[in-house]
Amino acid sequence: MSASLPGSRDLPASQYDLSTYWGRVLQAAQITDPRTLFVSKSGLEHAKQVVTAYKTGQTKEVTPELWTAKKIVDSTLHPDTGEPVFLPFRMSCFVISNLVVTAGMLTPNLGTRGTVAWQIINQSLNVAINSSNANKSSPLSTKIMIESYLLAVSASCSVAVGLNAIVPRLKRVSPNTKLILGRLVPFAAVASAGALNVFLMRGEEIRRGIDIFPVQSEAEKAEREKTGKEVASLGKSRKAAILAVGETAISRVLNATPIMVIPPLVLVRLQKTEWLKQRPRMVLPVNLGLILTTSIFALPLALAVFPQRQAVGVRSLEKEFWGQGGEGDLVEFNRGI
Repeated sequence: MSASLPGSRDLPASQYDLSTYWGRVLQAAQITDPRTLFVSKSGLEHAKQVVTAYKTGQTKEVTPELWTAKKIVDSTLHPDTGEPVFLPFRMSCFVISNLVVTAGMLTPNLGTRGTVAWQIINQSLNVAINSSNANKSSPLSTKIMIESYLLAVSASCSVAVGLNAIVPRLKRVSPNTKLILGRLVPFAAVASAGALNVFLMRGEEIRRGIDIFPVQSEAEKAEREKTGKEVASLGKSRKAAILAVGETAISRVLNATPIMVIPPLVLVRLQKTEWLKQRPRMVLPVNLGLILTTSIFALPLALAVFPQRQAVGVRSLEKEFWGQGGEGDLVEFNRGI
């Protein structure tokens, strides 16, 4: 992300108003744009140079080229480390990486083996994405990562297999309702295990806290640009970490809801049409198309619910930080994605 590049001059956070939900939606659409995946290594280096030139004062004005460079940098680099996130686990690759996995989980009439296999694959992907995009000020140990992964897999498989066994035994519901409930089982498993996965994989942040920084006034920003001095962390806050991880878990559930609910319900209706009955081979392509379309629109809407760089009142955190807030008595931190 551009914040990790050298230079004391603040780059505008976005072309859009991030204090509004729709402004954050447009910004999230920029970060998740799959076209950034095709930027070459030299293209990324050029983008970094353009952004760095502005941050170090060599470039004076915000230009369209700068916005393009910022988009590439923000969708590729981790905001804490400044290193490129492994391509399949970038948020710009989220829709593509999840397409086949989601289609597998939503395949009608999966047996127990198929259900378990796809849940394991899905949680493995979740672990990789969560750990790759987490706040890096409190890194997770390999042991805790493995334990968290096994717990998340166990939870998702238990929910999926358990509900698959319960739904057919429901006596007071119609066959059509049973069919719909059966198609929604993957959503229940993904939503519950997805939220649990975030808390488990980022549990070290909650235990140790994450770095918080004072929000600077315009005068302080101008002074920092002159001196080149970086904003020092006030320390690690567990309350900030709980807020960051909790909001990320909620956004995961919000993202999974339309993707895991709309395609299976629409597919149930389409499978009753004569056109699809006469073309059973089209079920898979139609399912993939429904998932892809829903995912493209759902991801920015879910990511935008909470700002990534979040400012909160210092008095909402631990007492040790009271009185250390910046402008408006506020501090900020990277929520992670």
